[in-house]
Amino acid sequence: MTTRVLLCIFLAFPASLHAAPPKLDYFFPAGAQRGGTVTITAAGTFAPWPVKAHVEGNGIDVKPAKASGKLDITIAKDAEPGVRWIRLYNDEGASVARPFLVGLLPEITEQEPNDDPKKPQVITQPSVVVNGRLGKTDDVDTFAVKLTKGQTLVASLEAHHTLRSPMDGVMQILSADGFVLEQNDDYHGLDPQIAFVAPKDGVYLVRIFAFPAMPDATVRFAGKETFIYRLTLTTGPYVEYAYPLAIPDSAPTKVDLIGWNLPPDLQTTTVTPRPGASLLTLFDPRITGTFQVRQDPNPAIAKSATTREVVPPITITGKLEKRGDIDVYSFNARKGQKLAFRIESRTLGFPLDPVLIVTDSAGKVLVQNKAAKIGADPSLDFTATQDGAYRIEVRDLANSGSFRHAYRLRIAPPTPDFSLSVATDTFTLSAAKPLEIPVTITRNGGFKGDIALRVEGAPKEVAVTTSAKGVTLRTTANTLFARPIRIIGTAKDGATRTATVTLADFGRATDSLWLTITASR
Repeated sequence: MTTRVLLCIFLAFPASLHAAPPKLDYFFPAGAQRGGTVTITAAGTFAPWPVKAHVEGNGIDVKPAKASGKLDITIAKDAEPGVRWIRLYNDEGASVARPFLVGLLPEITEQEPNDDPKKPQVITQPSVVVNGRLGKTDDVDTFAVKLTKGQTLVASLEAHHTLRSPMDGVMQILSADGFVLEQNDDYHGLDPQIAFVAPKDGVYLVRIFAFPAMPDATVRFAGKETFIYRLTLTTGPYVEYAYPLAIPDSAPTKVDLIGWNLPPDLQTTTVTPRPGASLLTLFDPRITGTFQVRQDPNPAIAKSATTREVVPPITITGKLEKRGDIDVYSFNARKGQKLAFRIESRTLGFPLDPVLIVTDSAGKVLVQNKAAKIGADPSLDFTATQDGAYRIEVRDLANSGSFRHAYRLRIAPPTPDFSLSVATDTFTLSAAKPLEIPVTITRNGGFKGDIALRVEGAPKEVAVTTSAKGVTLRTTANTLFARPIRIIGTAKDGATRTATVTLADFGRATDSLWLTITASR
């Protein structure tokens, strides 16, 4: 009798004996239009189900459905478009956070078969997002769009750049009888985009296929379950970026919107500074796409035909519009004066590979720098050797240029500052063992002060001790806890910085560190 009871107990709770943190690979579809509720699939391993979900950002609610791997997502009507990071968790730990996109346009799902250009999926809406997947080797997805002469179709694929789908996508625009009219494969990183002007009335085909993001020995079109994408197709207003890329934080500033199909009343907008913000992500519900503007405490200007001499500190937005362009700005400096030159372009998603060169007034090169690796931007520190005039040059490494070769250049004296970083974004604590979280403190611009660390968001049952090397968490309680925490450093002058980690999978920095407190075993 006793043996039977123990056996029943064991069989009744198999999940608790074998529970593990959720493993989340991707979502499909990977986004939805705001103002509705959708059911999506979370691909991964989840034992037991249901799990719980945490979202970074507002305007979206995620709940597990009854079926394993299914999530019901409700998006508020006024939710800001863009990426939300969703993490699944249970009492044993948490998954990595994966992206889910909130969009403005109606959304549909790709329908197979659509490989044959003679049997494409017909798109009837003027603006739509297609949630698709290149699910097998040699998969090709084809969509038919009807255009009138002179109409511009913007076709933009989100796959590797945002979702980290392991695909290097290729996009083609074909005539109705299958002739390739345009092709692109690397517009936003590995993701293609085409703005196609119809030469005549008719039906045109948008064709998508891919190669592996990590090249291999195969020469065939690639495809897997993980090759998910979002394809935007629109003949309506579409914004690429705002110009200038920075505004002063002192007053509202008018910016130009750069893109396609923008009528006169949508070609400019006024950006109002937000107290305490540094980077503003903006949108207009009448326009497809979001745009970002940095809010700077220093004067911020856009390059013009008369921009020749600048006075640091200053932030300049410019662009190299044609091949061989060089932008040159002169400035005065005193002997021994230090200036830091910081440029952003590649890291903003533009194709410019900046090269910074400081010369004297006669053009003699004093110091220069380029990015240390692909996809990065250079910085340059300069100390004036004498009183006088100097010049800073902005070039492209390959001497290329276009309307997208834009940059944001900040010139200012080095400011003492510090930053904090940690090695990962998920941590587990139990009463059986303290949790040590090493914190790397990086001092910049001559900063030498002490920094006091603290942990924000941990439950009251957790005791926190700090040292110059990091923080240690201890608990004697068996309280289950699963929430984000933050590690904050405060200098003697009151300046605070939050520890971040750069997640290699997505190349993004986050200060949201996940803490799981498990029961002692």
